[in-house]
Amino acid sequence: MKFDLSILAKHVPFLLEGAWLTFQACLLAVLGSLVLGLLVAMARTSASPLLNKASAVYVDLFRNIPFIVQLFFFYFGLPEIGIYIDAFTTGVIAMSIAGGAFTSDVIRSGILAIDPGIIEAAQVSGLKKSTIFRRIVMPIALRTSVRPLGSVFINLILTSSILSTITLNELTGSAKIVASQTFRPFEVYFVLLVVYATLTSLVSAAVGTLHRRLNGDQAKGAA
Repeated sequence: MKFDLSILAKHVPFLLEGAWLTFQACLLAVLGSLVLGLLVAMARTSASPLLNKASAVYVDLFRNIPFIVQLFFFYFGLPEIGIYIDAFTTGVIAMSIAGGAFTSDVIRSGILAIDPGIIEAAQVSGLKKSTIFRRIVMPIALRTSVRPLGSVFINLILTSSILSTITLNELTGSAKIVASQTFRPFEVYFVLLVVYATLTSLVSAAVGTLHRRLNGDQAKGAA
């Protein structure tokens, strides 16, 4: 069979709709996982044994359960106890919770890597603990965590393809429909490969640029 991408021309609008849905889901999931990760990282580095233990359980739980199992639990399991959530919202929530577990570990590592002398100097200067954490600890931790956070966010983008299993016609779901209508899965999934590769490459490049810029600012500040 001859390789022919032109047969997909009339399906481009449909695929673009799926791509737009993927973009929205990923953007919301990245924001959700970042906020949740920050809160959990704060809890894991707090002096409260209860918060520390609870956050550790959350991280261990959601890092060690396959994402598709979590997704099915939220979409197919919760309705059994009267909780109904649409596919898009379910996907965003599931990705945010799963991503938050990994994001919290990255941010926590960034916090623990901070030189204790910096914190001690801030304490000596009379700054409150909340101010030290907000204006010194978190900015440094996030700066050093840019690259690993980028990897987590790229993984979320790739994970979004699993949302097609709960009837959400995001990019992969749309591609499956087009493949079934055209009987040309090779061309359809070839385009899908190119799109995901391009998307993740762009995100990786953006993360690299941000990391270099932040490091450059840090070096200038040290000088």
